[in-house]
Amino acid sequence: MNLTSTEKLVTDLLQEIGEDPQREGLLETPLRVAKAYQFLTSGYHMNIEEVMNNAVFNEKYDEMVLVKNIDFYSLCEHHILPFYGKVHVAYIPDGKIIGLSKIPRIVEVFSRRLQVQERMTRQIADTIADYLQPRGVAVVSEAYHMCMMMRGVEKQNSLATTSAVHGDFKEDARTRAEFLNLISQKNL
Repeated sequence: MNLTSTEKLVTDLLQEIGEDPQREGLLETPLRVAKAYQFLTSGYHMNIEEVMNNAVFNEKYDEMVLVKNIDFYSLCEHHILPFYGKVHVAYIPDGKIIGLSKIPRIVEVFSRRLQVQERMTRQIADTIADYLQPRGVAVVSEAYHMCMMMRGVEKQNSLATTSAVHGDFKEDARTRAEFLNLISQKNL
């Protein structure tokens, strides 16, 4: 991302909405906004291979692995307004496991882009399925969308939930129920 050209765009936007970019409180705003968007869209510049960093290990573990309540922040591609919430990720290994810290990093790769929640959820599940070839993968994302809260229908308490499932989670109702029960339980 070119910070200089983004600064210019923000300056133009400020003028377009009727503000004075030379006003004291706005003097540094274009650069701050450019840096903020650079960070908020950093997922475009993350390489999944580098994120995985050889953290896939051979292991004879065949029970569910779950990392839940992974905080995420993203930008809705329709209005470029934030949506944020939690992602819950589970998989059932078939000879390979992944370092647990890599799961939130995978979430970060896909959430730090202009996004729709449905696609982000599927991308997380598909990535784990592709890299581990597990018996199953399940991902549930829960999010509040500022585009529904600040404008439009203005419904502050609407929570959107999406899921993506593969393998045992799709084919076995008991496995899916176990996952849903585990993510609904309170934290420690």
